[in-house]
Amino acid sequence: MNHLNIQIEALVATVTLNRPDVRNAFNQEVIAEMTQAFVELGMHEGVRCIVLAANGPAFCAGADLNWMRSMADYTHAQNLEDAGRLATMLQAVYECPKPVIARIQGDVYAGGMGLVAACDMAVSVDTAGYCLSEVKLGLIPATISPYVIRAMGARAAHRYFLTAERFDAAEALRIGFVHEVVTADALDAKVADMVKALVNAGPEAVKLCKQLVQDVGGQPITPELVQMTVESIADVRVSPEGREGVQSFLQKRKPNWLPSKPE
Repeated sequence: MNHLNIQIEALVATVTLNRPDVRNAFNQEVIAEMTQAFVELGMHEGVRCIVLAANGPAFCAGADLNWMRSMADYTHAQNLEDAGRLATMLQAVYECPKPVIARIQGDVYAGGMGLVAACDMAVSVDTAGYCLSEVKLGLIPATISPYVIRAMGARAAHRYFLTAERFDAAEALRIGFVHEVVTADALDAKVADMVKALVNAGPEAVKLCKQLVQDVGGQPITPELVQMTVESIADVRVSPEGREGVQSFLQKRKPNWLPSKPE
């Protein structure tokens, strides 16, 4: 990978955006590498969770300026293809069967907001700034909108999509876009706390919980939805991991999925 650093250690994969000179902005190569990385890590048996990080002062500034210059002369068909690649990348992160934690060490703008929103959890340094800046360029945050609206809610999206105001980490926390805000020296410890919880939980249960949120979130509580949840818990209770989890609890021992040296 030319633009990403990937490390796997103790059941945790860390994917680090590594274009600090351009504030980790996207281009076609970054998008292709990110898509490949999350598809492959999602299938990796030695990975139980993924940390998405970045090098440099910014987490992700959205689209690379050179990439934007090349897009200026795109036809409608070329724009469809280009936007489709970004959508595929975001979907790869969102639907990755392994939980993904965004480790936000700096500013997040435009398409970077979609990347954070596609992650399951987000921990932000308190000095990070956030902005959905598209309307300033006469554009709209269409491709990232399914993820960003789920993360911050429609009411906040009405404001920040339309005004392109920059907001701080405290506001990102207030509207639910990030889960934790910490000082820079506490960032890694907070991410490590989340990693420990994920690694020590049943790996199949974590995968199914991620899918459950996606299936149930925002849906009306219909008889069909209720039946789906009933069938889901029944299936899990008779699964090998479900049986092991209950038996280990009753027998007051550690379940067999715990790493030999728990995180």
